[in-house]
Amino acid sequence: MKTFRNCLMGAVGAGLLGLGLAAPANAGAIRLGMTTWVGYGPLFLARDLGYFKEAGVDVDLKVIEESALYMAAVAGGDLDGAASTVDELMKYRSDDLCFKYVLALDDSHGGDGVVTQPDIKSLKDLKGQQVALNEGSVSEFWFNVLLKKEGMTEDDVTITNMTADDAATAFIAGQVPAAVTWEPHLTEVRKGGKGKVLIDSTTTPGLIVDVIALKCDLIEKHPEDVKALVKGYYKAVEYIKTNPEKAYEIMAKGIGGYLEKPEDFAAGAKGVRYYDRDRNLEFFGTPEKSEASELVNFAQDIWGKAGKLKMTIDAKTILDTDFIREQ
Repeated sequence: MKTFRNCLMGAVGAGLLGLGLAAPANAGAIRLGMTTWVGYGPLFLARDLGYFKEAGVDVDLKVIEESALYMAAVAGGDLDGAASTVDELMKYRSDDLCFKYVLALDDSHGGDGVVTQPDIKSLKDLKGQQVALNEGSVSEFWFNVLLKKEGMTEDDVTITNMTADDAATAFIAGQVPAAVTWEPHLTEVRKGGKGKVLIDSTTTPGLIVDVIALKCDLIEKHPEDVKALVKGYYKAVEYIKTNPEKAYEIMAKGIGGYLEKPEDFAAGAKGVRYYDRDRNLEFFGTPEKSEASELVNFAQDIWGKAGKLKMTIDAKTILDTDFIREQ
């Protein structure tokens, strides 16, 4: 979900070249790619507490700070799947790359936001102004949703393309009047007194949702491994509920990067909502009618009109609800 382009070359060297696993995964093993993001913490917790192995699968987690890179690894057989947002992953679905969403991990609950000058009272006040955001990312997707609610489109503002981190830096430096970014930059703006957070993702629950996407052939050939993945993940989420401080410590160490300090991880976790079994059942519902299917259709509409999809995606073909009922 969160990309850091200044780490791109490092990701190429340390990420893709370091995989060394060109052959398809064997039974009992799943290899996943993802960026550094607090929402993926339970995966590292389940790995490091042995919950995945206890359930019967060895899960290898690879941090690669660019979605195009880890999805290339999925397409090339170096990875079996990835963790990212519903809308982001849809851009890589094609006739040559089949994958399905088997588990929802979290949603942004205040972790993403629009920062503006103090005098801005609504998005309508941004008409004609410059807005910095990462084009083609979940930031643009979310911003389009917000604009649509106000009867606006991107044509009503001037988009300046830069990463969410750079957008925040430019805003704080006074180089752009508004930006779409995420934590920890929202907190920086709130504390710094330079501008304000006009709106954040607490107003759009269930819209910026991270999921696990697995290749269709792995799902078909190794369903028991998928069940074990889901089971281990659920156990990790329950552990967080009863042992939050210890969980943050383990997850911070596992993910590392800008989240390597437990206190930073704990602060970041305030902006997400982890999905347990009950929430997964609620979110996925059925492929015909659910929050998940509505989100897929919404992303199809936004990204389809923007020409960012390789194919038309039907919720029935990308949502797999066979595994979320694991205990």
